[in-house]
Amino acid sequence: MAMSLIWTAMVGAAVLCGLATGNGPAVAKGALDGAAAGVELCLSMLGVLCLWTGVMEVMERSGLARGLSRLLRPAISRLYPDFAGDRRVMDAVSANLSANLLGLGNAATPLGLEAARLMAERTPGTASDGLCMLVVCNTASFQLIPTTVASLRAAAGCASPFDILPAVWLASAVSIAVGVTASKLMARLWR
Repeated sequence: MAMSLIWTAMVGAAVLCGLATGNGPAVAKGALDGAAAGVELCLSMLGVLCLWTGVMEVMERSGLARGLSRLLRPAISRLYPDFAGDRRVMDAVSANLSANLLGLGNAATPLGLEAARLMAERTPGTASDGLCMLVVCNTASFQLIPTTVASLRAAAGCASPFDILPAVWLASAVSIAVGVTASKLMARLWR
């Protein structure tokens, strides 16, 4: 609600300033151009999201997701020791992690919500250390293939949208290391 008010106030202020300075037609043209560009961007992103969501579905049906879950289980068990024995939670966390590794934030969100729901069943009304770690890992996610960012760059006309890989890997590694360290430290201090 607050963000709606803030955005409405900003748009209103921009329109009023444009009218006050005699730039009303330019403001109107900018609004229409922005709306058209937004629709074009949504359509170009839709194709990429459909592709990678389909890839995630194929991974799930072929058993590759379960194999990836088995491969990731030692690392995930260390991050979530309270849930290491719960296969449903570990599978949900693995699916969330897989989507984040592919840079699919939109696909990772419902998977992360499912993992959070399963974790919250044990401690209703209270965020456990594992649930806090899930939020940190989902927010600071490590991305091997930043598909969403690359598709945005491709839609904007970039000739090589994946040339950002080294920077993304470095930023992802640093953010996840800082996030996990801070989460573990806060879990110990907050007891």
